[in-house]
Amino acid sequence: MNTLDRELSTRLARLRAQGLNRELRRIDSAQSPRIVLGGRVFLNFSSNDYLGLANDGALKQAAVAALHRYGAGAGASRLICGSLAPYHELEEAIAQFKGTEAALTFSTGYVTGIGALSALLGKNDIVILDRLVHASLIDGARLSGAKLRVFRHNDLNDLEAILKWAALVIHPPNPKEQAPPPRALIVTESVFSMDGDTAPLRAIADLKDRYGAWLMVDEAHATGLYGPNRRGLAEEMGVSDRIDVQMGTLGKALGASGGFISGSRILIDYLINQARSFIFSTAPVPSAAAAATAAIRFVQSEAGERRRNLLWERIDELSSSRWADGGRRPSAIFPIIVGDETKAVQAADALRESGIFVPAIRYPTVARGASRLRLTLTAAHTRLDIAHALSVLESVLDLGSQMDRHHLALKSGI
Repeated sequence: MNTLDRELSTRLARLRAQGLNRELRRIDSAQSPRIVLGGRVFLNFSSNDYLGLANDGALKQAAVAALHRYGAGAGASRLICGSLAPYHELEEAIAQFKGTEAALTFSTGYVTGIGALSALLGKNDIVILDRLVHASLIDGARLSGAKLRVFRHNDLNDLEAILKWAALVIHPPNPKEQAPPPRALIVTESVFSMDGDTAPLRAIADLKDRYGAWLMVDEAHATGLYGPNRRGLAEEMGVSDRIDVQMGTLGKALGASGGFISGSRILIDYLINQARSFIFSTAPVPSAAAAATAAIRFVQSEAGERRRNLLWERIDELSSSRWADGGRRPSAIFPIIVGDETKAVQAADALRESGIFVPAIRYPTVARGASRLRLTLTAAHTRLDIAHALSVLESVLDLGSQMDRHHLALKSGI
């Protein structure tokens, strides 16, 4: 071993001891409610393919047609070798779907957050994040160089206190010449990816207006599922037109891959010129863009509405279980908090032994000591799938609780 490998082996051993080691598991099937892992079929509750579109015939047909016409790759950045038609068709579809003037697509959701935030903010600006936003938004805020402030999750009082402080920074009693003047940007998700709860978007928009801030909302886990036109939670809450920067993904309910920003034409033109993750990335494969366009058309159709309604039926079925948090707005994400990282891995292993594939979510994805099983539902799950999963969960988690109680009794000398 060279010195690098010796050092990395030590670090990996430390991760294993903490229950934080991760590994890739090869899946030999398409994403669906049933996946093939190691030659065995598992009931899959790990996917964000909420509407069951990742393996849908309409998306595959669109992807194949684009593959034959435009080839397997884009060749370079869209600003270098030209911008293929499927990207423009997709962006026009997104803008129409989201009810905005324009949209811009990126190769992944992660680089969407990084690119947008680092383009919009500079060292004199202030970025205010909900504590539980996605890593791409945290990393983008850091890369921007802006003053970073974090408010307690969905805590409007904490957010307002930071906005009051920001107002004094932006409009000091004795201002100095500064060009351009600093701005404050609030960043939140609409549906939070690891907890499945929702942001109070209307109240956040009120605070944004009151203090003259900008607002960016990531609708990754809401697009296609909420609102009369399935645009997302912002539409359902009636605040879409008060959000300056709407972010979303093409790889969850839309079943394809990539991310997007939608908003004003000026915003999109600015990002084309300043978002480094867009400028310096090879464009996504054209077949993925074509598949995403087909997904948006499907979501807007009557068949898309029926598919969404089917998902909400499944959500209602799981919401009635003792594992669901009945005090929050429903979503397709059901976290079961385990706490200890090692115990979360053991619970996920026990579920796999019983043929259920559910991931153990651990630090740094969630806080230390907040590890969990994260169940996600899709419209392709059946009532029998959910009933079986609940039955297995009962046995696995109740057994774990009994073992914990036995361990505590031994430690107490009972």
